Amino acid sequence: MLTNLPEVVKGALFARYSRSAKSARRLFLDEFLGSVRDDAARGAAAGLDRAEALYSRVFDEYGDDSVAQLGGAHIACEGVSNVLTKVLERGRLMSYLEQSTRYVPYTDRPDGRWKYVVPSEIEDPALRESYVGVLDRAFETYARWVKPMQEHCRRRYPGSKSDKAAIRAKALDALRGLLPAATRSNVGVYGSGQAYEALLLRMRTHPLAESREVAGSMLEELRKVIPAFLRRVDQPGRGIRWADYLRSCEEETRKLLHGVASDDRDDAESEVTLTEFDPDGETKVVAAALYAGSGLPFSQLLKLAVEMNAAERIGVLETYVGKRENRRHRPGRAFEHATYTFDVLADYGAFRDLQRHRMLTIDWQDLTARHGHVRPDAIEEAGARDDWERVMDESAALHERLARDCSPAVAQYAVSMAYRIRFYMRMNAREAMHVIELRTKRQGHPAYRRVCRRMHKLIAERAGHTAIADAMAFVDRSGYRLGRMQAERASEQRRLPLATE
Repeated sequence: MLTNLPEVVKGALFARYSRSAKSARRLFLDEFLGSVRDDAARGAAAGLDRAEALYSRVFDEYGDDSVAQLGGAHIACEGVSNVLTKVLERGRLMSYLEQSTRYVPYTDRPDGRWKYVVPSEIEDPALRESYVGVLDRAFETYARWVKPMQEHCRRRYPGSKSDKAAIRAKALDALRGLLPAATRSNVGVYGSGQAYEALLLRMRTHPLAESREVAGSMLEELRKVIPAFLRRVDQPGRGIRWADYLRSCEEETRKLLHGVASDDRDDAESEVTLTEFDPDGETKVVAAALYAGSGLPFSQLLKLAVEMNAAERIGVLETYVGKRENRRHRPGRAFEHATYTFDVLADYGAFRDLQRHRMLTIDWQDLTARHGHVRPDAIEEAGARDDWERVMDESAALHERLARDCSPAVAQYAVSMAYRIRFYMRMNAREAMHVIELRTKRQGHPAYRRVCRRMHKLIAERAGHTAIADAMAFVDRSGYRLGRMQAERASEQRRLPLATE
């Protein structure tokens, strides 16, 4: 266990470890500890100079990027827009924790202003004034309805008056669609040096000024902890050239789109569509399930699986999956041989939750008002429909004006989270089991529970992969009057012994 060492030293030690016959302890004593006296005299950490020099040599002479995976850092990005959170959370090999609109009410006004970002791209004073006016009214409407919506939920669910957390979550669930994508959020990020390099390059090429500004602040802070990992980010021949490549590809592809496809017509209105799947995927899973213990080539096992009847293939998969006691008991990599691509049209709030499944392949279009919005039943039941529709109409009008006068990217800030966004999710059956079972559990939001139940049904019925669908034993198809109730009660029971102690 390496403790009390800078991240750069840990990473450099392991980099040398891969090219040495010495133990890690011996290597540190022989090659890194020798600089302790010099470092200590300057107040530097043990072996830091040695580590920095080693990284320079490895990167410059060997080009071995993998050493940048050996150290990491935590960083908090505070007060960024919900638009930027999706840029921050795009990378697969990082960990994120984001402030939730389900549990944190946006009713306070620090410094007398509501919590939203005003993009610097809005330079025209009149347009800026309109933007602030529309978003202020959206926040005022949201804040005004928080207490009445909680009262409505208490009346709607009379047996839950003591479950304050569940009632509040239900009320905030219903109202969060009023909040614009400009709403500020906090995101905790942890990643390796290599992951941060990729993130910063992506942020520095992004069309939004907010992304580029936050990237600059992040780079400054990260260089206080893992400077050697990020040497290339702003070097002209390295990071800047790489960023120029990424920017060029993005811009040229968007230009090309206007010549080959028009976005004026949108025929697809289904919330979830299974656009692509492998009809032989289930058979391939059977072959892969037999592979590890057989000693036979995959081609021979695939032929064997094709010759099996349906009952025999189901038997193989039932044995391979075994008796699952909970959703965390998932089968092995054989299930990765069946793949599905879903095209989804869901409200931005649901997208924010589903987008966090980064290990699958996911990409999304710009947030607009063109796909319409979703209005929870509770809004009309509580008498908030007129206010809701006014916020939606003002959001759509402001979006159109910003798209015309600034850019479609900047226009996203104005769009209320109740509006729908189009995105696709491509996943194998193993990842589908994780996503669908997790996102259909009772405390999940109704919007993404509905999306994932539809995915499960399409796997079974359209793809015809009934054995794979049946293996997803913890898909929850029940409806819940107050979804967070049981989870909050369980949490309360766990807290009681701690409070007593």
